[in-house]
Amino acid sequence: MQPSPKPTDAELAILRVLWARGPSTVRQVFEVLSAERELGYTTVLKMLQIMDEKGLVQRDAADRVHIFSATETQVQTQRHLLDDLLDKAFGGSSLSLVMQALATRKASHEELAEIRKMLDQAEGGPR
Repeated sequence: MQPSPKPTDAELAILRVLWARGPSTVRQVFEVLSAERELGYTTVLKMLQIMDEKGLVQRDAADRVHIFSATETQVQTQRHLLDDLLDKAFGGSSLSLVMQALATRKASHEELAEIRKMLDQAEGGPR
């Protein structure tokens, strides 16, 4: 199965709502997004229709009210986006990506501890 097309920033905002809430109506997605920024109900409706056509969401039209859900999990989408970024911006180098990420934003002690734990696991060390 081929991955869904790369979502735009606006589509990612909608996907984040669907991942957090689960299957939702246009009204529910609109209410979450409109609390963060100014946009219209019909804009959200049109974006969900386009996302349905692109295969990013699926629509359950069994009832009068349509329910939308993401076709991929958040992790699957993040991996596809990261693979694309890794190839395009970092020439496929995981080291370059991680070094740039750590240089760009300071990681918390908890994040660094989790990174160390993942490195240990990747090397077959303590779990």
